[in-house]
Order: sequence, then C-alpha cells, then structure tokens
Amino acid sequence: QVQLAESGGGLVQAGGSLRLSCVASARTFSSYAMGWFRQAPGKERGFVGAIDWSGGSTYYSDSAKGRFTISRDNDRNTVYLHMNSPKPEDTAVYYCAAAPFYTDDLRAYDYWGQGTQVTVFS
Repeated sequence: QVQLAESGGGLVQAGGSLRLSCVASARTFSSYAMGWFRQAPGKERGFVGAIDWSGGSTYYSDSAKGRFTISRDNDRNTVYLHMNSPKPEDTAVYYCAAAPFYTDDLRAYDYWGQGTQVTVFS
C-alpha cells in the first residue's frame, strides 16, 4: 500500500545536471530501502542505484557510479537521484522503488512509481 511518485524529469543537455525526486506515501518510509531503475525503449529495466533504510549506505551500477548520487530525507518521505554529467545513453524512463532490504535485484522491490522521462541531448 506504499505509493511512490517520481518527478523532476525532463530535457537536459549532456554534461548538465538534473535532480529527480520520489515522494512516498508510506508512514513508515524509513523502514524501506529505496532503489532507482531506468528503462529505455526496447531495453530491459535496469538498476541505477540504491540506498539503505537509514541513508547511510549507497550502491550504484557501474554506469552510474561517479556521476549519479542517491540521497534520502526520511522526515519528508523523499528519495532523490542527482544526475551529474548525464550522457545521451542515460535517456530513459526513471523509476523509484521500495524494497524490504538493500539490493540491486529488481525482483526484491515491492512498490514502484509511475516513472519520469529523462531525455539527454548532445
């Protein structure tokens, strides 16, 4: 019964920056690990990064590492994905999701947002 809503997507030039937000309806938001995933047309949904329940630990895919940063504010029931120096290949629909534990396996995520489109141009 957790509802997630992403926002902040849009058009961004390569080398710029963009911050995505995901607001959760859960009153126990702090009990969930949160992940970000993305899906481009014709591609499988792939892992971007995750953050544990406390916000003390993060884990990123190789493609996101060093460029993207995940953070969370449990008091505001919000998780963020800051995209620094995005590339055209980062173009996709980005989804946030909630899981009972910290993992990169999308099968473990119980709740998903509707997604927000990010388009990166050169």
